[in-house]
Amino acid sequence: MKFYYVYILKCNDNSLYVGITSDIERRLLEHNAGKYPDAYTHSRRPVILVFYQDFTEANQAIEFEKKIKKWSRAKKQCLIDENFNKLQDLSECRNATHHKYNPNKGK
Repeated sequence: MKFYYVYILKCNDNSLYVGITSDIERRLLEHNAGKYPDAYTHSRRPVILVFYQDFTEANQAIEFEKKIKKWSRAKKQCLIDENFNKLQDLSECRNATHHKYNPNKGK
């Protein structure tokens, strides 16, 4: 069975990089070897693998990667730390017009 991996790397400048691959060991070696000079991680080596999630369906992995690339650093850090309660709190809509925060909503 083939697996697809969505992963997060911590770069030497403390930034986080999100990627996708079908061979996580090879891809980590490529990042650290600087195989692609135009890549985000090239000037931020060495990198450390801090999170990965495997998928059996490529489309699920692609969707998850797209989703977490849009997340704030705080949300990504919660995922890395497996702090799912805080991740849920950070994901909650806090707009004043949201039904939870608007006492006039539903009247």
